[in-house]
Amino acid sequence: MCSFLQIKIYRGKFIAYTVFVVSIGLAIGALTCVVLLNQWVDNARNEAASAFIRVENAFQYDADRIEAYMQRVYSNSGLMADVRCFLGNSAEGYLTNRLQDSRYNQPLVSFPDDVKSFLYSGGQGDITQISLHTAQDGNIVRFNSNGNASFQFQLPNTDEAFRESIHKGFVYRKKLSDPNQISRELGEFRFLVSSDRIFKYVQNYRVDQATIISTSGEAYLIKGGDHNTEELARQAVAEGRRQGYLSTGGFNGVFFVTFPSTKFDYQFVGMMDLGLLIHDKAGVLFTVFLIVLSAMISVLVLIIYNLRDDAKFLHRIIHSIGRVKTANFTPETPAHYRRNEYGMIARELEDMVRQLDKHIRTEYLLKLKQQETEMKALQNQINPHFLYNTLEAIRSTALVNRDVDTADAISTLGALYRDIVKHENIISIGREQSLLQKYLKIMEFKYPHRFYYQFNVDKALLSLPTVKFWMQPLAENFFVHGFNPGNEFNLLVVNGWEAGEHFVLEFVDNGRWITEERLKEIRHTLSRKDDTPMKSIGLLNVYSRLHFFYGEGFSMEIENNEEAGVKISVIIPKEVALQCTNF
Repeated sequence: MCSFLQIKIYRGKFIAYTVFVVSIGLAIGALTCVVLLNQWVDNARNEAASAFIRVENAFQYDADRIEAYMQRVYSNSGLMADVRCFLGNSAEGYLTNRLQDSRYNQPLVSFPDDVKSFLYSGGQGDITQISLHTAQDGNIVRFNSNGNASFQFQLPNTDEAFRESIHKGFVYRKKLSDPNQISRELGEFRFLVSSDRIFKYVQNYRVDQATIISTSGEAYLIKGGDHNTEELARQAVAEGRRQGYLSTGGFNGVFFVTFPSTKFDYQFVGMMDLGLLIHDKAGVLFTVFLIVLSAMISVLVLIIYNLRDDAKFLHRIIHSIGRVKTANFTPETPAHYRRNEYGMIARELEDMVRQLDKHIRTEYLLKLKQQETEMKALQNQINPHFLYNTLEAIRSTALVNRDVDTADAISTLGALYRDIVKHENIISIGREQSLLQKYLKIMEFKYPHRFYYQFNVDKALLSLPTVKFWMQPLAENFFVHGFNPGNEFNLLVVNGWEAGEHFVLEFVDNGRWITEERLKEIRHTLSRKDDTPMKSIGLLNVYSRLHFFYGEGFSMEIENNEEAGVKISVIIPKEVALQCTNF
């Protein structure tokens, strides 16, 4: 090692190589640590996101169960009667009224028992309190951790039991309307989802610290941490960033990520203490340090070995030149040379000495021998990329053919689904007709030159309110049961007009008839207005939703046309339709 350090050029190279290797090693080590830390932070972010999604899904599940229960209340006259007895009465009044209204030939329906079996058990115990309110007071059904119910009657609406707090839980409010007159409000349901129970799911995720912050700044600590954690969570929400870093003094800090809830006014804040993270992962980071250090030492040893060999060859070259200068052509023991430029020069100098010696001893060679080195050609295996080529061919064909119809169909489908997923549930008949028209355009694309449709709806009907997405199931019934692909002229016509005290919407097609037996069965099921299962699920769903929205005056008629196909008439009472418009 000392021999090559005595040569200035190699000494400079060694210093430069050492600085370069150490710099690259440190950079690679630092980059590796950063990548690992980023990966760990990403894992924590993903865990926090999964925990938040789980909570939101739990909220959605509870909301769906509540919606289902409200439908259950409205569809079950006995249950609705018991709810009305429970509303606003004392315990004695509730028991007295429900016994007076009971019939000896019918089972006695209990609202508290029904809500327990349907919501508390089915909702996995998240809903711990259900209260039913009038304008002044409310009655409570509360469930403990074992699912046992307790009751409180005629508490003022200002009572502490009804105060909403993020520590206590989240409240779903549902209006209780008169089933015979939807615009008449009887009272209000309040369903309390317990914070302790809804956020217990977070414990199953690898989240260091999790906190809920309400819009008023109230904090609820879910997992890990202390009072300082709550303050950091408030600071994270106040900054308005989705994720970031908060310093806690010196080199300490926490990484945070926030998720705003779409169900209630709160933000989920997940945090990771970076100091604790580094401490927990110290073994991994130390292993990275040892690997990088070993790599740097190995590279430096290889550099020293090469520099020492190069210095030895340089000494040999200088020695050979010195021999030529002194005309000393005495052959020496051949040295072992490496296959690099220095070795080539050394070999050439040794050969030159031998040739000069031979010329002196004999004569100058007429020409020098030339040496040729043969190299083998390396063959690269080329992957045909069959799949990529095939996809590119399909893409090129689509571009060349300019398939505008397909593009229009995709655009229509996208517009239809954008309208479907909007949150509004009550829209105008005109907008509902627009949704149906998009669907029919897609079916027109599916059956080109075999399907046609027409709208003849008076303008007076287009501004009337209605429930969303009920026309499409009626049209879909035609494609499922009445459409004939072999027929060149399948027609669906939608008519709408004002007739006396009613508005009429008529859906007429020229497809297959419904058998009289089946037609009688459908009419019988709709006339009973109950939840009896039937094959035409879409038709029953449409009838139930429209009947619930428009009330008792609404009706739906189904009959076969004289020549072919089916006619479905939707009859809306004009008085109810105008009341819904004002409401």
